[in-house]
Amino acid sequence: MSTALVKGQNMSLAVRQLRVTVQVAHAADLSALLVTTSGKVRSDADFVFFNQPNGPGVTCQQPAGGQPWRVDLDLDRVPADIDKVRVVSSLDGGNVRFGQFAPPIVQVADQGGTPIASYTMTGLDRESIVIAVEAYRRQGQWKLRAVGQGYAGGLADLVTDHGVSVDDAGPSQPAPQATPAQPAPAQPAYQAPAAYQAPPTPPAYQQPYQQQPPAYQQPPAYQAPQAPPTGPMPTVPPQQPYPNQPPGYQQPPAYPQPPTGQFPSQPPTGQFPPQPTGQFPPTGQFPPQPGQPPQPGQPPQPPAEAVAQPGRPVSLQKGQRISLQKQDGSQLTLVRMGLGWDPIKKRGLFGSREIEIDLDASAVLFAEHQPVDIAFYNHLRSNDGSVMHTGDNRTGAGDGDDESIMVELTRVPAHVNVIFFVVTSYEGHTFQQVENAFCRLVDETSRGELARYTLSGGSPYTAMIMAKVYRDGAAWKMQAIGEGAQGRTPLDLVPHLTRLTY
Repeated sequence: MSTALVKGQNMSLAVRQLRVTVQVAHAADLSALLVTTSGKVRSDADFVFFNQPNGPGVTCQQPAGGQPWRVDLDLDRVPADIDKVRVVSSLDGGNVRFGQFAPPIVQVADQGGTPIASYTMTGLDRESIVIAVEAYRRQGQWKLRAVGQGYAGGLADLVTDHGVSVDDAGPSQPAPQATPAQPAPAQPAYQAPAAYQAPPTPPAYQQPYQQQPPAYQQPPAYQAPQAPPTGPMPTVPPQQPYPNQPPGYQQPPAYPQPPTGQFPSQPPTGQFPPQPTGQFPPTGQFPPQPGQPPQPGQPPQPPAEAVAQPGRPVSLQKGQRISLQKQDGSQLTLVRMGLGWDPIKKRGLFGSREIEIDLDASAVLFAEHQPVDIAFYNHLRSNDGSVMHTGDNRTGAGDGDDESIMVELTRVPAHVNVIFFVVTSYEGHTFQQVENAFCRLVDETSRGELARYTLSGGSPYTAMIMAKVYRDGAAWKMQAIGEGAQGRTPLDLVPHLTRLTY
């Protein structure tokens, strides 16, 4: 029975000889990469394609007799130092993208043709080459994973990412041939006909990716608004200076006593203990505002709302807010929410091991109290292009941000007033099995970190609502949330998110 996989899903392989094909509504070919645990090839010989169709345990079969492109795998013949075999589908021709056609369908069968698994690669847009599936080793066994990772820069981006050094010609084109040698001097000068000249480099592989997707484009120059007027803070109304003062206390002259009867009568003498000197502020002053130094003799008070300052990140507490308006009065335009986590290490009789945990970062856009759009592993860009997911991480391995979501604030539609950033556990692991989970906000224009919110202690939830960015009038602000929920995909969290919009 064939298993229908979704992006990121894996399955154990009971057979070691496989046939992989990809159905695309356009001319396309297949190739394969043999990579080590570092994610790189050992040499250019580990790139199996049109002009180099045979590798250890891997064969690239060209279409023949009405049969499509095919990659055959004999996993028992794959060298022991190869950790993954990645099957790649690439479109023929220049300026052709997967988003122009129906989603490609990957079929995996055994050598007898019996179907084992299928995978429909949804969510592709500007990519011209994509890693369809990969066979990988795990604890001495082979497994199959649906990948669907595309490269908008085409072959040049793919091979560079895997450490391959090849000519610009793609796997669907023959490599340029050397110019024929000149004949002996005694013979007439030989002019090479056009058919023997090196073919021009195909447009699709002419150079690495130059044009970024919409969410990565540098926003237009932003004109800072006029700085807000300066001056004294508004006078605090005299209706509520300090009710229920102890006997004998005189109100400050700047705030005269209200008419008799406006406040409750003073308590009898002795009901309140004598107040120590300095407990009440000097005449005409009130307790310090957030962000100001505390008055002598008073404990410091944490700010209720911080201000974005690139290079001086704020360590947020649950529920705390940060303004996305800079100190000079200008607004941030392009921000990135980075989310990270580490797999938990388990200790056993045979040493320590890491449990790979597949967490997924998502952004859910709301208009008032209704969800209207989403950016996540299966839909990397919001429909309007203002929010972009940079790619799926299925293990949490490595340092820094494991997944990132870009938000171009100036392009967010006017009706969208809240963007939630959530993390879900696709395979059902709880945050008790996750270490060092955090989210951070980065100003992509200056590359400066603005704020960071770190989860402390695990919780028995499979999802976490990390933070939200929301409109406050004409400005944007961010709030750390850190609430747990149950759900394997961001769509499972919509009822919970809707509640947080009120």
